[in-house]
Amino acid sequence: MPVPYRTEQSSVISKLERRTVAYHEAGHAVAGWFLEHAEPLLKVTIVPRGTAALGFAQYVPNENLLMTKEQLFDMTCMTLGGRASEEVRSVLLGKISTGAQNDLEKVTKMTYAQVAVYGFSDKVGLLSFPQREDGFEMTKPYSSKTGAIIDNEVREWISKAYEKTVELIKEHKDHVARVAELLLEKEVMHQDDLVRVLGERPFKSSEPTNYDRFKQGFQQEEENKSLETLDEEAVPT
Repeated sequence: MPVPYRTEQSSVISKLERRTVAYHEAGHAVAGWFLEHAEPLLKVTIVPRGTAALGFAQYVPNENLLMTKEQLFDMTCMTLGGRASEEVRSVLLGKISTGAQNDLEKVTKMTYAQVAVYGFSDKVGLLSFPQREDGFEMTKPYSSKTGAIIDNEVREWISKAYEKTVELIKEHKDHVARVAELLLEKEVMHQDDLVRVLGERPFKSSEPTNYDRFKQGFQQEEENKSLETLDEEAVPT
């Protein structure tokens, strides 16, 4: 996830900021790796991208036409992994950064959708209040009482997801530290690096996941490139 707390006035990232970004991104990576319904990481970097982001994590593209409540919950936890990592580490440092702002925005929108659009909340019921695409809406299509219920549900759901994520990060804090320190050394890590550090993901699925399909497609692409290279070398000059 992007870590958007760099300002234009601060053109050089400090050692402390760089370490904070590394642990933030490591939290995302480890959370996604050990959450069954989350898509695992493909690439993570702490190389700044302009003034917009100090770090970035890339995941397997989600090609599911439908999403379950369990998948969305784990995606929420994964998105909160950076902030959870900073909190667990803050026990030693006593500091949490503003780096999770973009993550919190995503989590808030995702959870409001679950509660107020997808009908996943028992307290709200099987109601759906999608936001108009043009963003123009003079009044809310529900009462202030229903609005308060939605707000409370969103807050409670995010709190539960965050509590689970913090516990997961605490359980795997050694893994987080190893990923973070390797990021500080290499600046960029790919899926193969994570397998070496974290081991294979501890989940087996009866059907191919997006992650499995991505790996198969990548492996097939590499095999095709190798065959093309061999064919070119075999052509007489």
